[in-house]
Amino acid sequence: MYRFLYRHLLSRTDAEWMHGIALRGLAVAGNFPLGRALLRAAFTPRPDGLGVRAFGLSFAHPLGLAGGFDKDGVALHSLAALGFSFVEVGTITPQPQAGTAKPRLFRLMADRALINRMGFPSGGMASAAQHLVRRPRGVPLAISLGKNKDTPLTAALNDYRAVLENLYPYGDLFVVNISSPNTPELRRLQTHAYLADLLAGLSETRSAQAAPKPLLIKIAPDLSLDEITTICALAQQHGINGMIATNTTLARPSTLRSAAATESGGLSGAPLRAKATEIVRHIHRTTGGKLPVIGVGGVFSGADVWEKLRAGAVLVQAYTGFIYEGMAFVRRALSQLRQIMAAEGVRDLHEVIGADG
Repeated sequence: MYRFLYRHLLSRTDAEWMHGIALRGLAVAGNFPLGRALLRAAFTPRPDGLGVRAFGLSFAHPLGLAGGFDKDGVALHSLAALGFSFVEVGTITPQPQAGTAKPRLFRLMADRALINRMGFPSGGMASAAQHLVRRPRGVPLAISLGKNKDTPLTAALNDYRAVLENLYPYGDLFVVNISSPNTPELRRLQTHAYLADLLAGLSETRSAQAAPKPLLIKIAPDLSLDEITTICALAQQHGINGMIATNTTLARPSTLRSAAATESGGLSGAPLRAKATEIVRHIHRTTGGKLPVIGVGGVFSGADVWEKLRAGAVLVQAYTGFIYEGMAFVRRALSQLRQIMAAEGVRDLHEVIGADG
């Protein structure tokens, strides 16, 4: 039913407007015990036998929600009730900012993809804290850290440090987003000239907190493998706990069929799947599995989760797949994953992590 409605009704509305309506609906439902109970009854999957331990944390299963869906953490209770084993909020900037001009989110229906040029719209860290203080327990929370658009790269550390310090009590792990293509020059932070000092400063900031929490880097799929190898070395040198591979891509595969493919911004969804998996595999091989990876890009099914795990991911995230597949996405994907495990004779997912490496 959802797929029919999405293709014939929801997809005909402005993508960002529809996203806002859905997010507000989830936020309202999550504010009430009955709403949360109804969502759990209808959509929460059976996680038994799928547990994963990573970054010193326990996850009910490997499939979480990527950053960008709930930028300010307003619908966390509902997202947990839909079955995600962890949720990444953000990207959150120190000060509120509107992001880029609308329209800035586009559906590529024929390609099962999205293009966005959002530019980190954020209510700011103070506003986010008011939502995160009421976060659900038992579902690990990742917080994506960003910088304001007007902050020069030479002062970027101050922005990332501010968000990390102010939101540290609320998160279980933190993601340094240096790979969005929609904030001018942000991706230059992935280069050695900036990255070493940024990671050193954030590691120092984390060390000053009461208890250490995992710190990860989110990288772009448009980097060369040599550039990724350099980033991995810097990450390990500065005590970074893992990588998220990958963010959206500026590339436009020749196979794209949708008219919106000409829009500028970052492309996500099915066209990114193979490239993201390749990068997950490269990080796993390069570091010998010592730098755990969260794989994201083109995850629509249990088979896609399985592929990312076998490439070396310890956890997997989805965003575009959730948009296209609907609220039963997690339950359906985990059912498919369980069927694959049974067919392959696998009882523990840790057995398959990096099996294709």
